[in-house]
Amino acid sequence: MRGPDAYPTVSGVAAAARVLTQRHPDLCRMRLAGESRAGRPLWLLSVGHGSRHVLVVAGPHPDEQAGGATALWLAEHAVWDRHRQAEADVTWDFLLCLDPDGTVLNETGPAGPRPPAVHYRHTYRPAAAEQPEWAGSFRVPGDELPETHALLAVIDDLRPFLQCSLHGTDVGGSWVQLTADVPGLAEPFGKYAAELDIPVQTGTYDALYWNGSGPGVYVLPPPGTRERFPSEPENAAGSTWGRPHRHGGLTALVEVPMWATRRVADPSPHPDPAHAVAVLATRLRKDGATTSAALDRARPLLSERAANSPLLRGVEQAVGAFQGLADDFDALAVDSPVPLTMAHVAALDIASRRIPLRASGMLLRLLDEDGHGVGDPAGDPGRLRSRLERRLDAGARDLVTALDARWVPVGDQVELQARTVLAAAGLLK
Repeated sequence: MRGPDAYPTVSGVAAAARVLTQRHPDLCRMRLAGESRAGRPLWLLSVGHGSRHVLVVAGPHPDEQAGGATALWLAEHAVWDRHRQAEADVTWDFLLCLDPDGTVLNETGPAGPRPPAVHYRHTYRPAAAEQPEWAGSFRVPGDELPETHALLAVIDDLRPFLQCSLHGTDVGGSWVQLTADVPGLAEPFGKYAAELDIPVQTGTYDALYWNGSGPGVYVLPPPGTRERFPSEPENAAGSTWGRPHRHGGLTALVEVPMWATRRVADPSPHPDPAHAVAVLATRLRKDGATTSAALDRARPLLSERAANSPLLRGVEQAVGAFQGLADDFDALAVDSPVPLTMAHVAALDIASRRIPLRASGMLLRLLDEDGHGVGDPAGDPGRLRSRLERRLDAGARDLVTALDARWVPVGDQVELQARTVLAAAGLLK
């Protein structure tokens, strides 16, 4: 089920799903689950007629673009495997893109392999309060984003025994996060990753405080215990991940990398983790000061429209994260929840590098949108753009070369994600 080495667009995924329903009207159907903040449709594709539901959510983060293709892969598989799915009394449901507004903003760049700098030059990472999965951490019940409200309604309607949220990372390996354990998942997940030559990430930034359930598989810790760094306000209890538990289900997040590095799969103890993490904290503070200064210089150049852009809010979130995260890294150097391995330090290194790259890329996009893409290179906009572009080019190149990372074909990203979802569903019979 491999396609071209490119991510499909939001409209392309919806069109392909519509064709599938036309070809198999006895098995497939589409309905509108809601609308985005900008009025884009949130499409739900269902395959099968079983009473037990697996809900697959694509596009929870707009800069993680493999999920739409994975949803189509799984939908076609469910059609092909219709008899086994009927015997298992399973219906597969696919929310084809949870954040279409944000994902469309990421479609300005190349759909397939691209230099890392080009990737960050076209990226859009929303502020946490504008991410449909996480927004509940910042809002009171009844005041959800329309996308969040739609997803919660779908979950309450379908009562899935498994919700799979399709995520990705720019540089790293593949891993799974679970809101409740799925015993035995690590074995097939590791097997599929090995067959596709994608490293299993045994040390993660995202799940540093989570419990291990086998290599690359992490389980949400019990309520009342730490799950994220202190500076990060998001929490799983306020997210959409916990909603299936109301109905006896659970959520699995499957992460796949765009560029893979084996550094995140090295389980050997780091020889001096305290020093390594302290160095990362120092770099975070330096990058934070530089990025904050660039934002301050850009503000007077931005129009009123740009000043209200989600891109600017994304930059502001990134700039505001540097100091707190650096403090978290300093604390980690003194007291870590786990013995830090080479993989852990590599994952922390990646996380600390990507934040300024995202901020610089989004700031450049804001200048572009306001007509500062051309003009006098010696003027204020020209000098600022030159500095940002040089910083972006050098930082993106260093990120990939320092980690010895390689591009993972989109088909491989999709296949690993899809096969891992199938394995999780199969283990929850």
